[in-house]
Amino acid sequence: MKYQGCLLAVRDISVSKRFYEEVLHQAAVMDMGVHVTYEGFSLQQGYAELIGAAADYVKEPSHSFQVYFEVEDLDKVYAEMKNIPDLQWVHEMKEYPWGQRDIRVYDPDKHIVEIAEDMHTVIKRFFRQGMTDKEVAERTMLPLEVVKQYASCCDI
Repeated sequence: MKYQGCLLAVRDISVSKRFYEEVLHQAAVMDMGVHVTYEGFSLQQGYAELIGAAADYVKEPSHSFQVYFEVEDLDKVYAEMKNIPDLQWVHEMKEYPWGQRDIRVYDPDKHIVEIAEDMHTVIKRFFRQGMTDKEVAERTMLPLEVVKQYASCCDI
């Protein structure tokens, strides 16, 4: 068995495509009208009908699933998204105990979308703040070897 990605059931494929392509800057790998594939996930309009389920089979908001993206410059993405009218936020900028920051919004069908700093960016930020590799490992909860390897390969 080989994992192939996830599929999000959507009401209006054109609205969802606009969100994922214009707001989240995703490029369609394949567009078949009511089914659009991106790297790692797909959108499907008419999902309940497709699988032969009742029209109310697809619930919203589910609050039990999210699509996850990572970026190097979360501050830039956050600033861009703050200017999008009618964007519904799950929460704005938040930092977790391991130092990673993220934001969460809803897509047009109320799927949760998380956008977080990649951990290399977090590690870099901690080194710039003067933390030692041991302190970075403790704060990020990553193995010391991983932090050292990143520091050595990335001129930190």
